[in-house]
Amino acid sequence: DFEAEGLVTFRRNVGAQVAMVDESRYRHSMETLGILEGAATALAAPNLTTEDLTRARELNDRLAASLEDFDPHAFTQTNHDFHQVLFSRCPNERLMDLVGAEWERLGHLRDSTFSFVPGRARESVEEHARMLELIESGASTVEIERAARGHRQNTLASYLKSKQSDAADTDFSTNS
Repeated sequence: DFEAEGLVTFRRNVGAQVAMVDESRYRHSMETLGILEGAATALAAPNLTTEDLTRARELNDRLAASLEDFDPHAFTQTNHDFHQVLFSRCPNERLMDLVGAEWERLGHLRDSTFSFVPGRARESVEEHARMLELIESGASTVEIERAARGHRQNTLASYLKSKQSDAADTDFSTNS
């Protein structure tokens, strides 16, 4: 039984979902990626070209359009592409290596965070737009880093909140 082995979870009004591989490692990777990616995005911001920003807006528009017929896996890939544009021009090669390693580690821990918290996708698109506004307006690196890090933290917080909700649902269903 996949549910007994922890490979699949069942959620009310959602159905079967692939379980997170290791929740504590996921949390640590998300926290680490928030710090690293926030710094890389802030350092990259002054080096982003008009073409980069246009590409990032196009990707975010694609994410927004995908909300109606939501596919968490496709959303995750486009989301990754969006973030990659924002930090791609970071001049610190070591930081870029670390960001890449955390993205890869995260990919091994979960297929898509958005399959666990699909409602987070809309908020994510809005936060992307805010990050783009900050970059385009020439905001300070501190503001850009804070926005990028906060974006990652918000995704993690949504996931953790959904797990608490799942636990409460499970407790309620076993006690009724």
